[in-house]
Parts: sequence; structure tokens; C-alpha cells
Amino acid sequence: MKSRPSMQASGLVRRRVATGTAAALLGLTVALGSGMVSPAGAAEPTSVTGIILGVGANETQRTVTWYSSTDTAQQIQVVPTAALVAGEFPADAATFDATGGQNIAASGGYNRHATVTNLKENTPYSYRVGSAGNWSATYAFKTQDFEGDYDFLFFGDPQIGSSGDLAQDQAGWQDTVDIATAANPNAELLVSGGDQVESANNESQWNSFLAPDKLRQYPWAATIGNHDVGGKAYEQHLYTPNTDRTAPYYSNGKPESDSSGGDYWYIYKDVLFIDLNSNSYDTAQGGGGDAAHIKYVTDVINQHGAEAKWKVLTYHHAIYSPADHAKDGDNKVRRVDFPTTFSKLGVDLVLQGHDHSYSRSYLIKNGAKANPDEQPGDADVYPGPGGVLYVTANSSSGSKYYDITAPDNSGTSGAGNGADPLKPDDYWYNSVENQEHVRTYVKVQVRNDKLVVEDVRSGTCAAPNSSVSHGNWCKNTTADQPVGSLVDKVTVHPFHGDGQDIQVNVPNAAPGEFGWTIDGYNGLVDLGTATENGDHFEAAGKINPISVSDTRRSLAPWSISAGVSDFQDAGKTFPGSYLGWSPRVLQAGAGAEAGDSVASGFDGNGKGLSVSSGLGSADQGHTRGTAKLGADLSLKIPDSVEKGSYQATLTITALSS
Repeated sequence: MKSRPSMQASGLVRRRVATGTAAALLGLTVALGSGMVSPAGAAEPTSVTGIILGVGANETQRTVTWYSSTDTAQQIQVVPTAALVAGEFPADAATFDATGGQNIAASGGYNRHATVTNLKENTPYSYRVGSAGNWSATYAFKTQDFEGDYDFLFFGDPQIGSSGDLAQDQAGWQDTVDIATAANPNAELLVSGGDQVESANNESQWNSFLAPDKLRQYPWAATIGNHDVGGKAYEQHLYTPNTDRTAPYYSNGKPESDSSGGDYWYIYKDVLFIDLNSNSYDTAQGGGGDAAHIKYVTDVINQHGAEAKWKVLTYHHAIYSPADHAKDGDNKVRRVDFPTTFSKLGVDLVLQGHDHSYSRSYLIKNGAKANPDEQPGDADVYPGPGGVLYVTANSSSGSKYYDITAPDNSGTSGAGNGADPLKPDDYWYNSVENQEHVRTYVKVQVRNDKLVVEDVRSGTCAAPNSSVSHGNWCKNTTADQPVGSLVDKVTVHPFHGDGQDIQVNVPNAAPGEFGWTIDGYNGLVDLGTATENGDHFEAAGKINPISVSDTRRSLAPWSISAGVSDFQDAGKTFPGSYLGWSPRVLQAGAGAEAGDSVASGFDGNGKGLSVSSGLGSADQGHTRGTAKLGADLSLKIPDSVEKGSYQATLTITALSS
């Protein structure tokens, strides 16, 4: 007897907000204010500057952070854009009170932030910050479907000011953000690799970083870099949700100091994001060290990992990168401390910055190459249990690039920087290394059955490219490698064990549509879209074929059966009894005969496939050979089932004497 259960990816447990509001194009764009001003006198109006939209705890939230010239009570006003009357906010606009405090002397003024909650999906919103008589300009963002596929964009080290030419650094950063969002207008998050600025408390640099209007239209998921941690301005400008700012997550162990820090997490649709302050790695400096971050990641995943299909970590200091920082002592320490825990916890993707060059690792398991047969630049990778992909982003502004460095003889696992036997000029851990001295960004496509990671050129050798303009070399060829062309692309296919996962996407009752898939390790089987039929939804499809080979001399009987669990999207469920099937012999052999059809339990309150049922079998004395079994699936569920992304586990059992 051999039982082969599949692995089940659980859905979201967060409360879903359904809405019938139709999506609309976002057409409102306004300019950023002129920057932070000194506190005004009593007779002067309060000015608000430095406005930036941030990520919330989930897709129904956004945060907004800004500076205020005076210490006054302030708010955010938010309203569906369609409710504006001649551009004016209605009297019943939702308001959210802001909190904050006085800035450090180097910044001046006060910081404010507020969290917008209970957003509806597929809705354009307009917002403003301040107070009656002192409102900011109006800005806008839009929400999209709170279920299903989406894209996010990852940006490495703008580090505004690092070239010494603030204007060019700003221009390159602005160009990358504009190009990336124009090419991906429906991207839902902008994720930071850290080092927003060169000097932590330099407000001129922060104003240049905040210049792109898109930072008020797309939520910025901040990451703290080593150039940000040295001052309080990072926390004054960038509020983050679920943040632990206690001593273990500060590089100096002193949250009350003029510094910044903290680890935080959030869930956006089907991804659990965890963001670490990798500056805090050395206990001698007063922080909690890598052990504190490992505990943080472990606790968050243990508590919230079941609420998402994918786990993505972000931190600044790349532990697998190709350039100047690859051999840094602190990164070697992290390279020993982090990977085994990340593999054990089922992390899928790690996004990193700091090294101002692009790399994509091989799949790494427990600090070593997971599959010795993985080839450099493979377009498709299959992590299996414990395989983790690490990506390091190049400069998104062009302010600074680091050149790729050579491997040594320090080893090909753990902290080593030895050569890759398959390409001796590169480090053992990197599948792809690239440095052209051209601005890029990383696009991540989140799909039910895969993650697609692309490194995309956002510039050429031409300006704005501050580092090159000030004498650095450039190898980009404009004709062959234009803006928008790919440096690299890889698809990460999830591990599903030895069985098959079944997924069902349920829409709102009419209007809406219904779709589901059978997803096995050999790829996604698209079963199309079902339609509403009276008082229920219907969908039909096929399981992945199952091959049975029997060459025993005993010619003993055998059988294959399967049963399905309840379908679940975290706290929402419907019974597996609603699934039925009609088994088939797809390829004759081994005496195979198809099992009996089982009807959906929706008709007549039957048990459907919630009770294990026969897929195929053969009697004693059957011929030897190979058979292939399949089954047509039939699902009927009430239209009262809530919208969600539901999954169930089909457990396949083989029995033989």
C-alpha cells in the first residue's frame, strides 16, 4: 500500500471586501510640493510636504506619510473619485486622524502619518492630507481585484545624492519610476531594496527621492538600507505596518536615538511579505543580531504563513550578489545565518539590494546549491522542498554602480565565494550576473501556479545616467538593448509534492465568472471558466493523468482510488462532496478498468469525492503492462459560496496485494 498525498497551499484568512464597483482608468496626476519648510509663525498657514503613499497591512489598506510645518491636528480625507463634485470633496468623505511627532532638528517641522482602511476593490480613490483650510493638493490611487494574480515592481538602491549630482540622480530615479509604471500601469506595489538616499538626514536628497508623482499613486513598501539607518528621517518619511521597532531590530539597539530601524510584515493578496532591517546584525553594536531576525521571520511565518500562497522576504544587504559587497564580512555572516532557516520555513523568493548590480541565484537550499544539475540562466526552475531564489537588484537611479568581482578559493557553499564549476568567472551561487552600468528594475508576476521574475532595463548609456555622465563606462547597446528590454527572466514553479492540488476561484454571484485549475508538479492544467446556472455554479475539467505500470509475475490485483478534502480559502470553506468525477482509461494496459462515476453531492445531498472512490483497478491474473488513468471532474456549488480563491487536496492511494 502506498499513499501519496499532495501538499496543500492554504488561502487567505483575512476578511474579504466584495464590491460591485466597476474599474475605471485613473486620470488624475498632480505635482509634488516644493519640499520641507521651516516651522511657520502663528499667523502663517500650515504647509504639508513630502507626501508619499505607503503599503498597508493588507490590500484593503494604504498608509500616507507627510511633513507638516506646524504642530497641528491633521487628517487624511479619502473618497471614491467618482464622488468628487467639480473636484471638491463631499461633506461625508471618509476621514482618518493622523499621528506623529516633532522631527529632528536637521529635518525641521513635524511628521504625520495615517492609515486608510476599508478600501473597496476595483475603485479609483482621491485623497488629500492636512486640515480644514490647509489641505494639500488632491492625489489619487486605484485599488484592483482583491483576489488573484497581480504584479509588483522591485527597485534597487536609488541612493539619491551618491553621485554628487543631485539633479541627475533625481532625474534618473524619476525616469525609472515613470518608465516602470508606464510599462506596468496595473502593477500594485512598488517594493524598495533600501538606500533611498545617500545621507540619512539630508532633506534635499529626500525631496529628490520623493519627486516622482507615482509615489503618491502607487504604494511604496519601504526597506531600510545602511545609508538610511544613520538618521531618523527614514522613519519620519516612511511609515510601515506591523512594525517591531524594539531594540533587537535596531543596529544600535536604541529606538529612542536619532536613528531608524525595525522589522515589519504585511500580506498583499496571496503573498506574505517580510521586511528586515539587515543593518542590525552585530550584537556588539547593541542590536539583536541575525538571531533576532531569524526569530522574527520564524514567528511571522508560523503565525501568518498559512494565510498566503507565497512567502517573499526583503532586506538590504544581499547575501548572494556579484559585486563589491559579495565578500563583505557581514554578508558572509548572514550567508551562514539565514539560508537554512529560510529553506526550512518555505520561503520562495528573497529580494535584496546594496550591491548595485544584478544577480539571480541558483535555487539555494540550506546554504548550498539545491540542484547540482541546474544550469546557468535556466528559464524555468523547480524549487522542490527548501529551494529559495535570491535576487539582487541593480541601481534604479543610475547614481552608483558596482562592478562584478571575481570568485576566489574560499569554497562553494556556506560563506564561500568560490567559482561556479559551470562558469568559473562567476560565484558558485549565482545563475546570472550582470552589470552594464544601465538603470534597471525588477518586475515580479505573482500567479496561482508560478512566480515570474524579470530584470528590465529602464535606461540606456544615455542620460539621465549620472554615474556614466560623470565618467563611468557603459556596455549597453541602445539598438539591441532598448528601454524595456530584459536583462533576465526566470519562472519559479511551486513544489506540490507527489500528489495534485486542486484550486477553484469563485466569483461573486452574478455578475461574475468561475474558474478552477488542477495544478501538479508537471504544470498547470487549465480547466477553463464555469458559469452560473440557476442556483449554483458549475465547472468541469480533468485530473492530471496517472500512469500505472505493473510488470509483476504474480499478476496480483491492484486499485487506484482518491478522495478530496473540503475546499478552503482560510476561514471560508465548502464541502469536497460537491466534487464528482467520471473515471476513464486513457491508455489500456495492465488490465485496467475504470472506476464507477461519482456524482456531485450537490444533487441529492450525496457525498461525492469526499469519500475515497475508485479511479481504476485490475483483477487477479491481469496482463502485465502500463495503463494511464484519468477522470473528468464535475463541480457544482451553491451560488451562496463567498468569493475567494479556494483549494482542496486530492489524495491518491494505490493498493495492491
